[in-house]
Amino acid sequence: MNSEIPLAFAHPSERAAATATDQALDRISLRDHIVEVEIGAFQAERGNTQRISFNVVVEVEPLPDDVDDDVDRILSYDKVTEAIAHELSEERLNLLETLAERIADRILLEPQAVRVFVRIEKLDRGSGALGVEIVRARHQLLHNTEVEERPHPRLLYLGNAAVDSGNLRGWIDQMQSRERPLILCVGAHELAVPRTGHGMTERRIDLLAIEQNAWRLAARDDRCVVVATRTELDWAMKNGQISVWAPSKIVLDAVDGPSVPPSEPVELAAWFATLLEAGEMMVIGAELPGTSGVPVRAIAETQVEL
Repeated sequence: MNSEIPLAFAHPSERAAATATDQALDRISLRDHIVEVEIGAFQAERGNTQRISFNVVVEVEPLPDDVDDDVDRILSYDKVTEAIAHELSEERLNLLETLAERIADRILLEPQAVRVFVRIEKLDRGSGALGVEIVRARHQLLHNTEVEERPHPRLLYLGNAAVDSGNLRGWIDQMQSRERPLILCVGAHELAVPRTGHGMTERRIDLLAIEQNAWRLAARDDRCVVVATRTELDWAMKNGQISVWAPSKIVLDAVDGPSVPPSEPVELAAWFATLLEAGEMMVIGAELPGTSGVPVRAIAETQVEL
């Protein structure tokens, strides 16, 4: 046991050497790559960046004899740093474990990569480095490595009068019969919400008021399911589920978040539609958004056919 303790804290390159198999593999490494990023599950970590250190070792198949000094035929160091940058830019994450898994998966998509060691450490959370290290091999990849084309859903924004309308079920019936997945968005309920005079806390309260209204909408039609994460949304769109967007997690975790506050829910829904690359956004019972990256049209509250 004592001989294993130094190895546990050794650089991943030493771990790789100590756990090598009979298969002859080369190694490339990235040491002490430091990035400032917002990450973490604690509230104190939101809105603040911290230094994160990356140490990565990739075991690769040996170069063929005819490689002829051709950089295009090797796994470049840039692929490692690009994998880190890509995953950091996708969304704000709470866990280093999630980040490490995603980086490892992305690196293992490279045809030369056989096994990867990823160590990630927070440098500013205490007197030492707090981190996680994982080891993954190509044969452990469970997901489909082919890039799937994302669906382009229809997004329907409903004002409160539309949520309460007798036409609600009919609108949903029509939208469900069409090919594209359906996502419903709402604004805040009409009840008073607490005012704190503090920007961050009021933003959270306003987002929660929208989510309360999402649950109110879901109660009116059993086909509607409140969803909060991109993973839930992706599953729902692939499986024909009607989703009602609960915005807090996606808004707060977005690397490039919306510039509008939750008090402008139609504009917030337009941002979400753009993020999802929706095929269309329709609005019932509210003004159209000022800007949108997708086609937008208004539906009259008395209009039965959409």
